Amino acid sequence: MHMIRVTVWNEYIHEREDPEVARIYPKGIHEAIAEYLRGMENLEVSVATLEEPEHGLTEDRLRSTDVLVWWGHRAHEKVADEVVDRVYRRVVSEGMGLIVLHSAHLSKIFRRLMGTSCRLKWREAGERERVWVVAPWHPIADGLGEYFEVEHSEMYGEPFDIPPPDQLVFISWFKGGEVFRSGCCFYRGMGRIFYFSPGHETYPIYYDPNVRRVIYNAILWAKPVRRGPPVFGRVDPLEKL
Repeated sequence: MHMIRVTVWNEYIHEREDPEVARIYPKGIHEAIAEYLRGMENLEVSVATLEEPEHGLTEDRLRSTDVLVWWGHRAHEKVADEVVDRVYRRVVSEGMGLIVLHSAHLSKIFRRLMGTSCRLKWREAGERERVWVVAPWHPIADGLGEYFEVEHSEMYGEPFDIPPPDQLVFISWFKGGEVFRSGCCFYRGMGRIFYFSPGHETYPIYYDPNVRRVIYNAILWAKPVRRGPPVFGRVDPLEKL
């Protein structure tokens, strides 16, 4: 069995500074996600956080990562541009998959890959979120019903300033009335990117079995395609001219 090498990245700030977040995620959001993924026999899972040297995303670490899962909120601008460049190259030129979660829509790497502000409407009121599967044929929707619900969630609403997704898998409806493109697939160069919005730090959303299933499915979808690099520039003809 070929193992998919996954790195789960998190700022790991809220959990150390906010007692309520620490109560919900005592080992950090990254470990809540990683502990579930470690139960999958086809994944090899590690974690990295903001305050490690090079944010834990050294050249060696990224070379040994097939899919990078990214959660951020308070420290987007503290991520070094050099590291963002490194992740960008690994995605676009080398095909590493990238899963962008919740408030990481404003991360430097996602904004760079999208080329837009990635801003949206939001409201933190603990309201119900109903996540509708609008592409039931898509592998990221594997094992899900027509929809699933998150009992308490932060509202994200349209307009969401992103390019039109290459594939839209989920649309969320919130009790307050808004809707949101909550599961979006993008292709950039050799890489695949999936943005998934449920996951605010003050709610135990990353323990939800449907949310966890989506993240796992997205990893399987985003893993690199194993082929040679594309050839650019002048080439000799294959046939006799």
